[in-house]
Amino acid sequence: MSEPTIEVLIDANTLQARIAELATQIRKDYDGKPLVLVGVLKGSFLFLADLCKHLDNNVIIDFLQTSSYHGGRSTTGVVQIRKDVDVNIEGVDVLLVEDIVDTGTTLSHLIDLLGTRKPASLKIASLLSKPEARRVEVPVEYLGFEIENVFVVGYGLDDAEKYRQLPYIGVVKDS
Repeated sequence: MSEPTIEVLIDANTLQARIAELATQIRKDYDGKPLVLVGVLKGSFLFLADLCKHLDNNVIIDFLQTSSYHGGRSTTGVVQIRKDVDVNIEGVDVLLVEDIVDTGTTLSHLIDLLGTRKPASLKIASLLSKPEARRVEVPVEYLGFEIENVFVVGYGLDDAEKYRQLPYIGVVKDS
């Protein structure tokens, strides 16, 4: 099978400009208060890294890892926690940093899970959202881009663990 073609959907400069805008809004909303950024691995790692570069010094970074795709291109609907957060989030403001909101199932599960740990607040920042794919509505307070219901890679997003390193978001065009 030949390699798919990747068509640029959102270029690197556009991504970086939007991330800077999101960080400005986050800084304004939290006004220097301590903030725990929880990145959802693996897809959010580049977004979280670039986002936190623009934030105040009063930020703690942690990660959790879920799985619902299990190597395919569509979610199975079963959310597994592969790595949990290490920091205590009780009584602190938490910003869950996600790469993409598809069906909303994973994010809904994470909101419920982290909510039981009694954070002062729990908000969502997602680089991408596919409203057409939504099965469960979830609040996304900081959104980079809405996109069509297409399979995308790059900037942390993968296809069977490939293409995460791309500096842009691209649409997979199978040969």
